[in-house]
Amino acid sequence: MGLGSTAKKIQSLSDRAEAMYKQVQKLQQRITGLEEEMDETHDTVTRMDHQLTEQRALLLAIAEEQGIDGEEILADAAIDEAELEAESEADAESAANEDETTDAAAGETTAE
Repeated sequence: MGLGSTAKKIQSLSDRAEAMYKQVQKLQQRITGLEEEMDETHDTVTRMDHQLTEQRALLLAIAEEQGIDGEEILADAAIDEAELEAESEADAESAANEDETTDAAAGETTAE
């Protein structure tokens, strides 16, 4: 009886090990796939960044031909973007503070 029980336990361990091995193989395949996708995405971003740089240079050259100060327009746009980001961060911080205040108030009422 002891040998039969031991054989069952060994078979059970073997089955679990095989299942875990299959899971590890699947994870390796997923990781490999993700690495390939990441490489492709990196190449795409690099290519798009280069194209964007070219387009910016073209637009600045066209603006210069038309007598427009392209650098000033870009500076104004950067300032506007920074102001919008600051407002968004302030709004998010304000909302977080309101949540903390609400949570604290709720904790005080339940503590009584």
